[in-house]
Amino acid sequence: MKLLYRPLGMLFGALGGFLATAIFGQIWKLVAGDKEAPSATMRNRAWTEILMAAAIQGAIFGLVKAAIDRGGAKGFQKLTGEWPGDEED
Repeated sequence: MKLLYRPLGMLFGALGGFLATAIFGQIWKLVAGDKEAPSATMRNRAWTEILMAAAIQGAIFGLVKAAIDRGGAKGFQKLTGEWPGDEED
């Protein structure tokens, strides 16, 4: 059954990436007032702005990934009765 969960987990992960990107874009607009967050190679952006954007983006992606992974595992367990992830020793 755990093998069945792998493709579902990958699909959920991809959807989570799209969701996290959209959330980050909206939050960046609110925080910085810019339409687009700076990338590390943008010449005229300050270090603080680039690092702040990266920190916010990382936090959002981590939060969305954890929420999607956990929700997917709980849903799979509810449907199959088997936990698809790791067990504690």
